[in-house]
Amino acid sequence: MGMKTKIALGAVVGIAVIGALSANAGDGDGDAKSDNRTSASAGEKTGGASEAKPADDKPSEDKAEDKAEEKASQAEQFKAFVQKNGTSKEKDAVSHVTKVQGADEQNDILDAADVYTDFTGGIMGEGTGPAKLIASAFADWKDSENGLVTIYDADGELLGNGQF
Repeated sequence: MGMKTKIALGAVVGIAVIGALSANAGDGDGDAKSDNRTSASAGEKTGGASEAKPADDKPSEDKAEDKAEEKASQAEQFKAFVQKNGTSKEKDAVSHVTKVQGADEQNDILDAADVYTDFTGGIMGEGTGPAKLIASAFADWKDSENGLVTIYDADGELLGNGQF
């Protein structure tokens, strides 16, 4: 075989291996998530059928609150968490958050989340101090072995980042 043929064959094999590894990595995470949801749903159904009506009132309210949190946007969930658990400075900084992306799905390999704010001026503007507080509050909200949260201003310019 010629040198070009060996290189082409090596590239094809490499791409096939990478594709197989990434496909297998995605399948494992998806199955585990759907199994957890199925078992939780089954547990909720049996628990609701065996309990008496008076004891059922409070769990129903809790379930309604959980469903409302799931339907809320990631930014609303984040703000609600900080309002409940954050310091006064964190609450003030997080009040400027307009959008959160990437916080819902994590795999602990390389998790990346983006937080958008209404601050202006980029890294030299007024939002760099609060960006550190937002990153800290985000780390309290979400936990990952290898996560990075990036804070942006209203124009999409970088304000800061932090690990979570």
